[in-house]
Amino acid sequence: MSELAWWQRGVIYQIYPRSFQDSNGDGIGDLAGMSSRLPYLAELGVDAVWVSPIYPSPMADFGYDVADYCNIDPMFGTLADFKQFADRAHGLGMKVLLDFVPNHSSDRHPWFEESRSSRDNPKRDWYLWRDPAPGGGPPNNWQSRMGGSAWEWDERTGQYYYHAFLREQPDLNWRNPQVRRAMDDVLRFWLDHGVDGFRVDVLWLLIKDAQFRDNPPNPAYEPGQPDHHRQLHTYTEDQPEVHDIVRSMRATLAEYGQRVLIGEIYLPVPQLIRYYGANGDGADMPFNFQLLNATWHAGEIARMIRDYDTALPEHAWPNWVLGNHDNPRVASRVGLAQARVAAVLLLTLRGTPTLYYGDEIGMTDGVIPPDQVQDPAEIRQPGIGQGRDPERTPMQWDTSLPNAGFTTGRSWLPVASETSVHIQNGDPSSMLSLYRRLLKLRRNNAALVQGAIEHVAAYGDVLTYERHHRGQRLFIALNMGAADAEVESREGVVLLSTFAGRDGQPLRQGANRLAAGEALIASV
Repeated sequence: MSELAWWQRGVIYQIYPRSFQDSNGDGIGDLAGMSSRLPYLAELGVDAVWVSPIYPSPMADFGYDVADYCNIDPMFGTLADFKQFADRAHGLGMKVLLDFVPNHSSDRHPWFEESRSSRDNPKRDWYLWRDPAPGGGPPNNWQSRMGGSAWEWDERTGQYYYHAFLREQPDLNWRNPQVRRAMDDVLRFWLDHGVDGFRVDVLWLLIKDAQFRDNPPNPAYEPGQPDHHRQLHTYTEDQPEVHDIVRSMRATLAEYGQRVLIGEIYLPVPQLIRYYGANGDGADMPFNFQLLNATWHAGEIARMIRDYDTALPEHAWPNWVLGNHDNPRVASRVGLAQARVAAVLLLTLRGTPTLYYGDEIGMTDGVIPPDQVQDPAEIRQPGIGQGRDPERTPMQWDTSLPNAGFTTGRSWLPVASETSVHIQNGDPSSMLSLYRRLLKLRRNNAALVQGAIEHVAAYGDVLTYERHHRGQRLFIALNMGAADAEVESREGVVLLSTFAGRDGQPLRQGANRLAAGEALIASV
């Protein structure tokens, strides 16, 4: 497998820093806490750690409002703490990825403070400023993804500025060459500090229509959906010019050797794959989020796998995501039994998998009392399912109350459930043991890392496919239903099953019984 890049061979693990491990008792996770848990991740078997934002920030959107792109927020530690974290990760054989948030800054970033100081300030064009509409009011009908108009009036200078998210998150003007150079300097700063790559936040939103035309109405909008669903985002996302920016970022990373550029892009597959670039000069991996919102049905998942694999250009490397900080946890979406099936699916599909912290122990969405809601997405648009606090609750390390080993202080969000790493650590039937077995099996079988995928099919509630490479052929069968089923197979040996006692057992030619909620991997 040496011909593959590390990010093609490896498995990525996302840490949400506020919720992973607190070292100083203030109830918020930090770099020292994260460093102390790196041996756990090495034992788990992951290859890279992606860290959500840790930059200085007023925390209007918990770090996605950056006030300084080249430093660490004191609540997380210092640059020296980051170096210690990165060095320890590297020493344990893991890469380190940072979240890069280039679409918008904080309104307290010095760039924006200069920009809003006067109309003739040199940094005025670093952001998107517009005069009111002819009859007064916002320049056009663009909607914020956090609710309401995306335009905020600035009394001092008599213009509106654009914010795709909160008003505290003004969008940068990526048509300005000075902005591009400044952001390139940010990438180089962290690459010089040993970072192995970046996950780029909302990559597909970086460029907006130069004419600032109104977005058309969305004919499929239904009452109760978020405000921004009222429109088709024809002029505020996925603009053709964004691909030049992606190529430029990729070129900068290439100067530092084998670094990875991952794009957060919520688009249908035909649009998504364009972010790989025409000649492989775009993002290394535009995130494939299909599993986050998939109907949990064998036929639907089979179609999704086939369509994605067929659509990928020859130079493109696939990837799959099962959970992240913006979506309900997999164990809450499909149930704990099927979360085990989902783990086998994620780690046997062709391409690089990304895990979300806590999914390896089956963490579920937390219940957040109204007086403890933190997420501005929920506070601004309550009751419509936009709140992200439930999937951001603290990691559950042990059985200590009330915070499961996350902190000795008052946790910033309540702990979600009773399971923990400690409870599952010595249990061979636990979710944690399953993930460890899967990651070890994946690492030791080239067919799972770089093999082709074929014969993707669904038979009722059972999804099956094969992975093969240089004479090795693996058969994967996933029972996504609540009843036992039969599956047709060639003769082989079970390498791993989610049901105890089946590992090492033979598969016979023809029909084999698959228990409800069972997933297996067999050599055939």
